[in-house]
Amino acid sequence: MFCAAKVIFRAHIHKIDNIYFVSINWENTKNLKLLIPVLFVSVFFRTFAAILFIIMRQTLLLVLSVVVWSVCSANTPSYTNPILPYDYSDPDVCRIGDTYLMTSSSFNSVPGLQILASKDLVHWEIADAAIHHRLPGYKEGEKVLGRFVWAPAIREHKGIIYIFYGDPDRGIYCIRSKNSIDKNNITFPLEWEEAVLVIAGKGYIDPCPLWDDDGRVWLAHAFAGSRAGFKSVLLIAELNSDALSVKTPSRIVFDGHTEHATCEGPKLYKRNGYYYIMHPAGGVTNGWQVVQRSKSIYGPYELQVTLEQGKTDINGPHQGGWVEANDGSHWFIHFQDKGAAGRIVHMQPIQWVNDWPVMGDNGEPMRTVEGNRDQKTILPTYANHAKRDNFDSTALGLHWQWAGGYIDPRWHYCDAKNGYLRLYSAPANEELMPNMLLQKIPADAFTATARVRFAPNTEEPMQGAEKAGMIVFGRQCFTLEIPSAGEWLYLRLDMDANQNGQFFISTNGKTWNKTGDTFLAREGYWTGAQIGFYCTRDNRRHNDAGWMDVDWFEIKLR
Repeated sequence: MFCAAKVIFRAHIHKIDNIYFVSINWENTKNLKLLIPVLFVSVFFRTFAAILFIIMRQTLLLVLSVVVWSVCSANTPSYTNPILPYDYSDPDVCRIGDTYLMTSSSFNSVPGLQILASKDLVHWEIADAAIHHRLPGYKEGEKVLGRFVWAPAIREHKGIIYIFYGDPDRGIYCIRSKNSIDKNNITFPLEWEEAVLVIAGKGYIDPCPLWDDDGRVWLAHAFAGSRAGFKSVLLIAELNSDALSVKTPSRIVFDGHTEHATCEGPKLYKRNGYYYIMHPAGGVTNGWQVVQRSKSIYGPYELQVTLEQGKTDINGPHQGGWVEANDGSHWFIHFQDKGAAGRIVHMQPIQWVNDWPVMGDNGEPMRTVEGNRDQKTILPTYANHAKRDNFDSTALGLHWQWAGGYIDPRWHYCDAKNGYLRLYSAPANEELMPNMLLQKIPADAFTATARVRFAPNTEEPMQGAEKAGMIVFGRQCFTLEIPSAGEWLYLRLDMDANQNGQFFISTNGKTWNKTGDTFLAREGYWTGAQIGFYCTRDNRRHNDAGWMDVDWFEIKLR
């Protein structure tokens, strides 16, 4: 405010759409002519000082961002998103020593909670699974598709690995590694304790723990509207010191109904004295990523939108986790919903400005990220999704999963001596064939080929009761049934980058006959489409089963 000879005006600086304006409000105009020179000089110097401050501030932020960007790209190879062109929905990540671990929603599939490991955040391999034989809480005959294991968080505390996940029909579970790990040399597979139900209740989902500086343990979570009849809020509960039971019931800390509807998937962190809740909102297909911060765990929180599609072709950058690399750089891993191709995994660099994370290219997801040119990048990363599986082991690889929520030992035999997989027939239930053996499809165009043989049970009354073949599984299923028994045949699926598929069959692996019409694969129940094998029978009862042998299975990108 300037005041002289009863002439008063106020100068205000405004920012609209990144443009700065100066406005002047006059409050007294007496003797104005006498004061015009004084007023002009005063306004000039005040405006000049404000503009100089703005220029210096923006220059400083630019310098800081360049410095941070240099750090971000220090030890990570250059890469092109997606870093994982496979369906790993709701990924979360943590670092233990120089090893990064990632897990994701596995829903009804077993083994569940697949754990991927990496040394550079770009190249990943499936190293373990925390659920090996049966989904916690599963009861025989229960519906499974799209249920059970939702949106996990993976953390390490005092040498123990914790995985929290939400089961929308039961509550929040925690699974821990049995033994303390060597942070400098993690050996997989780990031994895992039985899952513990930490919070019982329908609709409790998306949990994430935080061990505070004073030893207290917090848990962020959300609600699934389909089960709780209520959603678009985020909550904090305090856990007891073992993190396996509740000390203080959940309390709502954010209501997103007005501006950030369908807020979910909170990840809870602490940095520089701030508690951070990073979460998506707006829905899977077209949503955005929000960051909230507060000096108090229960808030109030202030927020910023830190990642959204903008002008890019990466829709709804959604639900993931932040990790600090061992070189001090910061990264955010999230998924992109690609329909039948699944929820594929991207990674964005993070720059911290005034204790706010700026993700990607000033808040828009980046397709290509420049990193350390001395480090080689091999993309796409296959993550153990075997290019060719010869079934020469006594156990299946972790890239194979059973659809029915559990594993029945009557379903398969890994004949390592002869190098094939034998799948025995089992009856379907009202929902699905539980003994379907499936794996994720690549998001790119590919060809999948298998050498198979079908040996049905021909005894009375089983004649004609069994079927076997290749399947593309989703909300709509497409099958290539083996047409004859006894002889080795070749089955093939060609699928383009838009998930249009065509089956072929061959007797020699060289001459191929098109079978059926071209089809468009469908997404699954919160998953992408999957490919694999089925061997089923009707409800006729008998004392033995037929089988299907798989000599090898191969996926090639086209």
